[in-house]
Amino acid sequence: MPLLDWVNRNQAEETASQVPFHLLKFQKSFGDTDTAKENLIIQGDNLQILKSLLPLYGGKVKCVFIDPPYNSQSAFEHYDDKLEHAQWLTMMYPRLQLLKELLTEDGSIWITLDDNESHYLKVMCDEIFGRKNFVANIVWQKRYSRENREAIGDAHDHLLVYAKNSMEFKKVRNLVPMNETQAKVYKNPNNDPKGRWRGIPMTAQAGHATPEQFYEIVSPSGKSFRPPEGRCWGVSRATYDRLLEEGRIYFGKNGDSQPNIIRYLSEVKGVVPWTWWNHEDHGHTDEAKKESQLLYGKDETFSSPKPERLMEKILYIATNKGDMVLDSFLGSATTAAVAHKMERHYIGIEMGDHAQTHVIPRLEKVIEGEQGGISKSVEWQGGGGFSFYKLGNAVFDDQGFLNSDVKFMDLASYIWWLETKSAFNSTVSLESPFLGVHDGVSYFLLYNGILGDRRPNSGNVLTHSILNFLNDCHTSEGKRVIIGEASRLGKTKLDELNIEFKQIPYSLYGN
Repeated sequence: MPLLDWVNRNQAEETASQVPFHLLKFQKSFGDTDTAKENLIIQGDNLQILKSLLPLYGGKVKCVFIDPPYNSQSAFEHYDDKLEHAQWLTMMYPRLQLLKELLTEDGSIWITLDDNESHYLKVMCDEIFGRKNFVANIVWQKRYSRENREAIGDAHDHLLVYAKNSMEFKKVRNLVPMNETQAKVYKNPNNDPKGRWRGIPMTAQAGHATPEQFYEIVSPSGKSFRPPEGRCWGVSRATYDRLLEEGRIYFGKNGDSQPNIIRYLSEVKGVVPWTWWNHEDHGHTDEAKKESQLLYGKDETFSSPKPERLMEKILYIATNKGDMVLDSFLGSATTAAVAHKMERHYIGIEMGDHAQTHVIPRLEKVIEGEQGGISKSVEWQGGGGFSFYKLGNAVFDDQGFLNSDVKFMDLASYIWWLETKSAFNSTVSLESPFLGVHDGVSYFLLYNGILGDRRPNSGNVLTHSILNFLNDCHTSEGKRVIIGEASRLGKTKLDELNIEFKQIPYSLYGN
């Protein structure tokens, strides 16, 4: 498979693994305190934050949407969009690696780009996600008025779509509602009491056909039909007979045409999304700017915001209520606002000060029931909440010692990710050292928040009495991994009990 090569590519490949885990420091909750726990706005460097989200959200995000700097030489206030090409690629590579780890197995990532970098990013995503997991390159008509400044007017952006596993994504992605133009093909020429319908041809390619799909059909006029060469009937004889009895086979006005299966409009659940998204149904840049002006004023607009209708379509296809959505280039917070109105959970990451000057005020207005964007179409009346965090200190300091701010849950989730590469169950009891079982291995953490306390009775040290306590917490017949400050049990005894002891911080630092 062809690969991109650029200056600092080797550095880009290693960056994600070298980024240290950081703490996320809670600042304030807004709106309903219960739902605020499910929705996070985090201010700080998105690379460090993405790495720090893995212990609790790895494999849990259903949809990632990012609108990264386009590297288009069009400077604007909130982002540096003048990144040199190699720097831009170096910036994107590790972030995409981490975003992939955060996705569920049936999750998807949607990336908006213009022509400057979209084709390079397609090759990069083929490498990171796998070519077989490419879903689509959607063309969004971002402009409805003519663009006459260039040799050829720019009227579109790309929406590059990949899945963690394309086959799993196809099973769960939602069909989109049929519009009236599409519904016009459904008619009722015979005044069927069940309403409008269309005829679906009965033939199919014969590549995987069974013998039951080759048979003679006789129309009401007595005309005989068989499948053409290389094709078969799309249903078996038994299914055809049932459909015929139900009045679901149509032979044309005179009863002598090729048979069609009747499909009623009332039975249509939706249509498969396609790759051309016009501005009439999905919004355009001017619409997005007007939405932004209503929120922030005419003098406080982002240069290339996305309309809420565009985000609505993405989240409609890729998610359902209660799913987790992530945007690591949050910008004007359109993703978070639309996710909130559509009752999805969300994580929004923004580095600049406008995380507080723009993002938080916009979401507060959403909670209050603002009626811009998609509010009327989804019948949004307000409610819900979100929590605001900032990027905190690294879990380990420069000397390899645990940061004094680290709490049990912080360390537990970090260890669980290191050991299992899966997200930690944040509902686990904080009163028990038992973290859980993964692949038959039981994990325990001896950590009472007192760094460096190696007294046998401190609770941080594995002793015979502590081991008895762990047995009471959870009985395990398989291997046990116990993490603590020290162990008073010798290696022979540990091996005999099928226990692997890992010492804090030495067995954890640098991972």
